[in-house]
Amino acid sequence: MSTETTASVSTHILDTSVGRPAEGVAISLSARSGHKAQWEALGGSATDADGRCKDLPALPEGTTHVRLDYETEAYFLDKHSAKKQADAQQDAPANRDSGASGVFFPEVAITFAVVPGEHYHVPLLLNPFGYSVYRGS
Repeated sequence: MSTETTASVSTHILDTSVGRPAEGVAISLSARSGHKAQWEALGGSATDADGRCKDLPALPEGTTHVRLDYETEAYFLDKHSAKKQADAQQDAPANRDSGASGVFFPEVAITFAVVPGEHYHVPLLLNPFGYSVYRGS
């Protein structure tokens, strides 16, 4: 919960390649107090069937920067394995231009500034070859 001395964070992921929420993506939350401070790992969770992560740890008092780390490689390997096999037979760019695992973005790290008393909802729009984020409501 947000108080006057802390900010709060929530997130969700939409897989724009299939137009559906991304379920089962592990997310880690880190925070720091000041741009020169060390990052403190606070814990994490995973997205539910709606692509939402509703139980991220609370931010400590004095947090000024937050980092969300999304583990996207396992999601793409699990959820798109059938498509990848079909594409491999056609020598699709998705397989030629990706890393050894066939996943171009194995992780996504989003860092943003926060102020006390505010809630920050950060949606991630994800596809195999791109992503975008924004401050939601």
